[in-house]
Amino acid sequence: MNNRILNKKVSIIGSGFVGSTIAYSLMMKNLANEIVLIDLNEQLSRAETLDIRHGIPYMGVSNIHSGVYSDIKDSDLIIITAGRNRKPNETRLQMAADNVLILKKVCDEINKYYNTGVILVVTNPIDVAVKKVSEWVSLPRGMVFGTGCILDSSRLTNAVADYLELSPEVVNAQVVGEHGSSQVTVWSKLTIAGMPISDYCKTVGKPFDRSIKTKLSRAVVDMGTTIIKGKGKTHYGIATCVCYIADAILNRRATIITVSIPLIGEYGLKDVSVSVPCVVSTNGVTMIIEDSFSKNEMMLLKESADKVKGVLANL
Repeated sequence: MNNRILNKKVSIIGSGFVGSTIAYSLMMKNLANEIVLIDLNEQLSRAETLDIRHGIPYMGVSNIHSGVYSDIKDSDLIIITAGRNRKPNETRLQMAADNVLILKKVCDEINKYYNTGVILVVTNPIDVAVKKVSEWVSLPRGMVFGTGCILDSSRLTNAVADYLELSPEVVNAQVVGEHGSSQVTVWSKLTIAGMPISDYCKTVGKPFDRSIKTKLSRAVVDMGTTIIKGKGKTHYGIATCVCYIADAILNRRATIITVSIPLIGEYGLKDVSVSVPCVVSTNGVTMIIEDSFSKNEMMLLKESADKVKGVLANL
C-alpha cells in the first residue's frame, strides 16, 4: 500500500451524528478526494450528503455521495461509526452487546466487497469493537484499529491547559487503556513545552498534587457523560480526532497517537484491545511504542485491560 498512489477515498459506514460530522469535517479540511456515506437508512445518508454538498462550494472540494456497501471498493480508509448512541449515565461498556451485533452485520458486508484500505473503528465500546472487528475482518495486523483514547488525550490536554491558563499547543498529554472509566492518565510523561508538568508547576508556583491530578483525570472521564447530559450526544470532538488520523493515513504523515489496537504481548497484555501509543501512517498502525510508564501506571493499565477482557468474556 505504501508504494501505490492513494485515491484519498474514504467510506463512512453509519450516517448518524458521528458519521455525518466526520464527513463534514473531512470535507472542510479537504482531506479526501471522495467521501462515501453508507447507512441502512439510505434516505438519511442521501439527505446528509445533500446537506453537506450544498454548502458554499469553495469551502470543500471533495466528491461526496451516498452509497451502498459495494462502494467501499478501492477505499484508502473505511470508517465504521454504525451503532446505537450512549444514553445518559450509561457506560460505554454497557453498550457492548447491542453494538457488537450491529458490527457483526457490518463486517459481513465489508468482507463481501473489501479490496484495500485501513479500517478505523469509531463505534463504542471502542476497545471491545476493535477486538471483534479485527477477528471478523481478517487483515494484516495494524490495518484495523480504533480511535480509542485519542479523544481522551485531547480532553486531558485541554483540561490541563485550562488549569495552567496556557494554550493547549504547549501541552503534551496521553491517556491510555480503555476509552472509558478505567482509562489511565500518563502523568509521568505529561509535559509543558517539553518540561515535566511537576517541574513546570513548581517553577510557576502552581499547585500540583494528588488531588489536582484526581480532579483533572475525573473531569476527562466524565466529559462524555457531561456533554451527553447537556445535548444528548457527542460528535464534534471525535470527528476532529478522526480527521487527525485520516490526515496521517491519506497524506502519509506518520504520527504518534494513543489508539486502540489488539495487543499480543506489548505492555504484558494480550488477547485484548486497549489504547497505547502507536505510530499511525498509510498502513494504519505500523508500530506499537512500548513506553516506560511508572509502576502505578502499568498496574492501572493492566486493570483497565482486565476490565475490557471481562466484557469480552461475557459477550
